[in-house]
Amino acid sequence: MQRILPLGRYLFPLSFLLYVALHFGKPAVGASFVPAWLPAPLFWNYLTGVLILAFIVSCLIRKFDKLAALLMAVYVLLIIFMVHLPRAAHSENDALNIFRNLMIVGALLIYAQWVATDKRVVGQ
Repeated sequence: MQRILPLGRYLFPLSFLLYVALHFGKPAVGASFVPAWLPAPLFWNYLTGVLILAFIVSCLIRKFDKLAALLMAVYVLLIIFMVHLPRAAHSENDALNIFRNLMIVGALLIYAQWVATDKRVVGQ
């Protein structure tokens, strides 16, 4: 058991690689989620992919990992309110994405509190 539990420190951030692959591999799909009032949907799609990749790298190299997890939690909350919540009344998929993203926010906050080691910016 003591050999398995520490793997979560790597598996959790690496699980976000799927989202990086989707944002760069199928940019039109990611861009379709960008609200119509925001210009340049492909830019926002690629920016999201870069932000997620930066989170992963930060966690793996243990530099600014607490800050990265907190910022990623805020970003996912923004996605809930800006993308999924307005579309949830008309899309069952978006309604489900709200709950999935809330679980991700919770996991990111748990990671920031109990796993992240670099507290230079955020503190204890």
